[in-house]
Amino acid sequence: MPPPPPPSVDLALRLGRYFAAVAEHRHFGRAADALRIAQPSLSRQIRRLEQQVGARLLDRTPRGTRLTEAGEAFLPRARALLRAAAEAAAHARSAGESDVLTVGYTLGIIVTPAVRELRRRRPGADVRAVHLKWNESRDALLDHRVDAAVTRQPLRTHGLEVTPLYDEPRVLVVPLDHRLAGKESVTLDDLADEPMPLVQDAAWNAYWRIDPRPDGRPAPGGPVVEELEDKFEVIADGRAVAIVPMPRTRTLRPDLTTVPLEDVGPTPVLLVTREGDSRRLLTEFRRTAQALLTGPA
Repeated sequence: MPPPPPPSVDLALRLGRYFAAVAEHRHFGRAADALRIAQPSLSRQIRRLEQQVGARLLDRTPRGTRLTEAGEAFLPRARALLRAAAEAAAHARSAGESDVLTVGYTLGIIVTPAVRELRRRRPGADVRAVHLKWNESRDALLDHRVDAAVTRQPLRTHGLEVTPLYDEPRVLVVPLDHRLAGKESVTLDDLADEPMPLVQDAAWNAYWRIDPRPDGRPAPGGPVVEELEDKFEVIADGRAVAIVPMPRTRTLRPDLTTVPLEDVGPTPVLLVTREGDSRRLLTEFRRTAQALLTGPA
């Protein structure tokens, strides 16, 4: 009698993606952060994958995580499976593309010229523009609420494709009666003792507060805010100053003014899409954005 066939293995792509992330980061905690899931859940999913495969794939060590011999053999095949799935999805999208494109944009960024031009070129397409909060571009893309986002740094780009569009100078915002108001320009040394607003986002605080400063000193603390309007309010009442992209209008509000910064570089404005999304309508929007979204005059 011929030997019985080997048991079938029904692997979910999600489990393969989780395993590849742990293999890449060599650490369950860092992989869980990158995947935006809880670490205990990730550990359970990896155990489930190992049960399905029938072999231990990962060993925990005091320094992190390492691949077992079985894991080393499984990793390139798991990656090939993920690539094949992504290519299959891309081909399916190309064969039955949607004529709907939703473009997200954050405060102070104008996407109208590119959206209007794409509507003119593709009159049968439904091209929409929606406003996004300063910190939701990545989630809006990964949740498929938008197909593209025009936004600023800081931004976690894992799983995303980034196209730089233009640079915006960064300026200091102060109340009209502030000691630095009216100066031709200022430096970070002039701000050494000036408190700056904080948000619940460490990367944002580091980037926009220039924290730490080039000499290694921490940026002074400041009021904690949630919305941009709250930030402008604490500046106007004299409790803080802030670094922001140069506004397109001369004033952000009547009781605030901006001062050029000499030693702080510009911030890039970025067009961000989901990695592997190659739909023709999205590709056409990317070309249109690169041609027409060039920043303030």
